[in-house]
Amino acid sequence: MDSEFLTAEEVAEYLRLPLSTVYKLVQDKRLPGFKVGKHWRFRKDTIQKWITDQEQRTKKMSNDE
Repeated sequence: MDSEFLTAEEVAEYLRLPLSTVYKLVQDKRLPGFKVGKHWRFRKDTIQKWITDQEQRTKKMSNDE
């Protein structure tokens, strides 16, 4: 298997966010994840790419000011 999967709890710990924030972001489709039954799962490489995208977006917004 090429990619490691994370639970919502692991993503919250990895991003140092409250679990409720992770659920809100994924339900609002602002954080990439998918459901397996009742449980959210996240690909670690996709979360890392999302972080990079967020950094670039923030940097671009800073440069536009």
